[in-house]
Amino acid sequence: MNLICNLPAEKVWVRKEYLTDHKSGHGEFVEGVWVACKSLPGRAFYFETYLPEYGALYDKLPISAFLRAPKTPTPDMSLENLQFWNCMDYGVMAINKGFISSMDAEIRTRDHGLIKGQYIFTIDNYHADINVIDNNVSEVPQEHKSHNCIQLENGQYALYPNNRMRLYDLSITPQEPKTPDFKVSTIEYQVENGTEWGRLGDTDDYFWETPKEKENNGN
Repeated sequence: MNLICNLPAEKVWVRKEYLTDHKSGHGEFVEGVWVACKSLPGRAFYFETYLPEYGALYDKLPISAFLRAPKTPTPDMSLENLQFWNCMDYGVMAINKGFISSMDAEIRTRDHGLIKGQYIFTIDNYHADINVIDNNVSEVPQEHKSHNCIQLENGQYALYPNNRMRLYDLSITPQEPKTPDFKVSTIEYQVENGTEWGRLGDTDDYFWETPKEKENNGN
C-alpha cells in the first residue's frame, strides 16, 4: 500500500481559497510546484504542492485547486468536470507516456463540451498488496480507468480517462478521424490456464517441445 507517488515538477498557481479551507482568499493566487499525489479510494486525487514564497508544503488539494496562470479561467469548470472518476485503489503511480507526450489533446467534458489541451502525465491505480483483500476495481478490465493529466487551454488542469479524450499527432492522425465503435474490454487475457498440450513436470529437457511440436517435427 503505497498511497503516494512522485509527480513531475509542474509549476502551477494555487487558488488561495483552497489554502484557507474556502474561508477567504477568493480571487487570489499563490505560486506553487507539484510534488506528489495521494490516492484514497472513493475520493478525488490529492495533490501535494510546494509553495516557494512560504517555504511550505501544502497537501490534499484536488485538481480543481490549480491553474496555469494567476487568473480566473473561462469557463471555470467544477471538480466533477476536471476529474471524471474517483481514485480506484491505494496503489498509485505516475508515468509519462512518451509516445503521446507531444500530441495535441482534446477532452469531452460533462458540461462544457470539447476542450483542447496538452498531455503532461498519467496517474494510474493498482492493487499494491496481495495480502490485503482487494475490494476495489483497479484491476478489473471493464472498470479500470487511467487518469491522464491534461493542461487545458482555458488554464485549468484535468484528469481524464482514455475514453473521454482524443490525441492528435500532426504526422499520422488524419484530418477527420473516425468515430470509434469500440466496446469495453472485459476479458482477463492469460496464456497458462486451460492449455491442452499437457504439463512439464515429467521432463527436465531444456529444449522441451509440446505434443503438437513433436508431431510437426516427426519426433
